[in-house]
Amino acid sequence: MPPDTPTETFKRALAHAARALAEQDELEVVFASDGPRMSNGVLTLPHPPRDPSGPESASLRGQADRLALRLANHDDSLHRTLTPLDSRAAEVFEAAEQARVEAVGGRAMAGVRANLEAALVTRMERSGLTRVTEADLVPLDQAVGLLLAERLGERPLPKAAAATLDLVRDDLVERAGPALDRLVAALDDQQAYGREMQAVLKALDLDPGNGQADEADEADDTEGEDEAADDAPSETEDDSEDPDPGDSEDNSPEGRSEDSGSEGERDSRPDGAPAEADGQESDQASDTEEGMRPGRTEGEGGNDPSVYRAFTTAFDEVIAAEELCDPVELDRLRALLDQQLTQLSSVVARLANKLQRRLLAQQNRSWMFDLEEGVLDTARLTRVITDPTAPLSFKAESESPFRDTVVTLLLDNSGSMRGRPIMVAAVCADILARTLERCGVKVEILGFTTRAWKGGQPREAWITAGRPANPGRLNELRHIIYKTADAPWRRSKRNLGLMMREGLLKENIDGEALAWAHERMLARTEARRILMVISDGAPVDDTTQTANPVHYLERHLRQVIGQIEDRSDVELLAIGIGHDVTRFYRRALMITDVDQLAGAMIEKLAELFDAKPKTERTGRRLRRAA
Repeated sequence: MPPDTPTETFKRALAHAARALAEQDELEVVFASDGPRMSNGVLTLPHPPRDPSGPESASLRGQADRLALRLANHDDSLHRTLTPLDSRAAEVFEAAEQARVEAVGGRAMAGVRANLEAALVTRMERSGLTRVTEADLVPLDQAVGLLLAERLGERPLPKAAAATLDLVRDDLVERAGPALDRLVAALDDQQAYGREMQAVLKALDLDPGNGQADEADEADDTEGEDEAADDAPSETEDDSEDPDPGDSEDNSPEGRSEDSGSEGERDSRPDGAPAEADGQESDQASDTEEGMRPGRTEGEGGNDPSVYRAFTTAFDEVIAAEELCDPVELDRLRALLDQQLTQLSSVVARLANKLQRRLLAQQNRSWMFDLEEGVLDTARLTRVITDPTAPLSFKAESESPFRDTVVTLLLDNSGSMRGRPIMVAAVCADILARTLERCGVKVEILGFTTRAWKGGQPREAWITAGRPANPGRLNELRHIIYKTADAPWRRSKRNLGLMMREGLLKENIDGEALAWAHERMLARTEARRILMVISDGAPVDDTTQTANPVHYLERHLRQVIGQIEDRSDVELLAIGIGHDVTRFYRRALMITDVDQLAGAMIEKLAELFDAKPKTERTGRRLRRAA
């Protein structure tokens, strides 16, 4: 038996160390391109470098230690109970919990601390945080995580991380210093630590409410309503004769838990409007459906907080990438993209070639011989000479099971993608489009962002109108077409360089972007349609979230996703970069490192092509609902 290679020895040692830190002797550890991640009790790690003794191995050991320590020092069910419902607060809460887990596991082991620090620096370099020079560009969850890593670990951060933390340290300490200090005493108690985090979130002007609190508030409200009903029965009877749907508790987003709203989300159209049950008729059906479209203005659609709409759509735009930048600038940006990602391009190309071989294998055709009709089989004409009475032989080519397919890549162009994430997303989309085009699969590449930070002209119009309550979306959308499905790759490749342009990436309103991409796919004639979303966070637009009920944008995103997954024949999948999109999408994957994006995209597409497409019954349901 040949001796193990250094790489195999390193893998075995890494797996044993992970099991020891996780305190699970039977933990399954595998190595794949989509690691590091933990799924279904399996710890997946990236493939180690060729030289296990190099500096890259410390970062890989740190990634393994992070996941293993979480298994040993973290209660997932308790964490879900304590996690706030607000997306921004949940991200900060998650960063704080990860800092606690690493502090607990690394305080007595110097080697583990060194590994975790190496992994931290690598993550920051790849996300572009080490190049940030302004405090406003440091995400709040990252800032809190760095500050807690320093305080809980009771040792200074590496220089690269400390430089980023110094940009925001004073502001965080001024706003939440005492609350952060109390976390140190609760380090070993996850529940007490989570409760202390509520004070930190409040100090940072975030909503700390979680599912348990909402249920308790709802129970209190219900009890109060029952007492009021006992005191004034006659008023209740009068109200029952002429109910006002706008005052119903069911229409109040604050009065509903996430579970109670799921049914309404499943019965909604892609634009966020509830769809009527089959067989039901309403005298005001047309008015209701039109009033619930996202593009309805406040003046036309009323101010019902349960209905998603835009205050005005006059300033929204759907624009081709070449219209946002002159050709010379596009060429320069494309050259910059190619120059910075040469090494990554080679890795993605190898993965894409594997996908291409799998797709071409599915498209292989064969010939059927000795048929009574078809194409004349010239190889068997000798039979006529040897036996003149023998009939002519024909052949026919068998049909390929591979269906005519179109793939849409919808890329998040928000400000949090700035730096390496958007570069990696651009080059992955570029190479994937080129690969699928070789296989006869059409690819469309779209991006979504806004034209302004924290509201633009719609916000000004809202202020001019006197700031009416529940105004709906208060920012102007910018949906970008980088490549249409019918355009060849060679004519559109320079458009992807636009993502590198400074000032392009702003806010992200995912729900309307997803509905827009879905509507474009419905207009296609291909038999199979696949929509892949690449995002690094939940919907964010500060002005809209401030002026509307809690979870306004997130609730609309869930409605759109529910409609597509339940009623459309478009196959939807999502990849979250450092963000758990599995809480939104049924078919989804979260990656913790942006360099895993290429492997995740190609693996997920390969899984879809290997699996059977959605049944025709889904398409009939969509047509019936329409």
